[in-house]
Amino acid sequence: MGITWIDIYHRGETMTELKEFIRFLNVLESKRIFYKLSKVRPEGVMVEVAVPGQRWEIEFLEDGTVEVEKFNSDGSYYDGKEFENLLRDFSD
Repeated sequence: MGITWIDIYHRGETMTELKEFIRFLNVLESKRIFYKLSKVRPEGVMVEVAVPGQRWEIEFLEDGTVEVEKFNSDGSYYDGKEFENLLRDFSD
């Protein structure tokens, strides 16, 4: 039937990992760094962070690993026509 919340509660290591995750979110909030949570893989939760000139994707995986990917802006701005190019290049 799978894992239940009761199972998670009784496994101290899982609760410790959850506490660390929440502590991480609290640090972001204390530094007034905007983030949002999303789930793009079945085995993890992603924290998406937006700061000036960068975007971060921090994934917390069920095996306890953390993956961080940074995207740096080159500072270029485009007009509205660029949206058409993006749709053409990245649509199915």
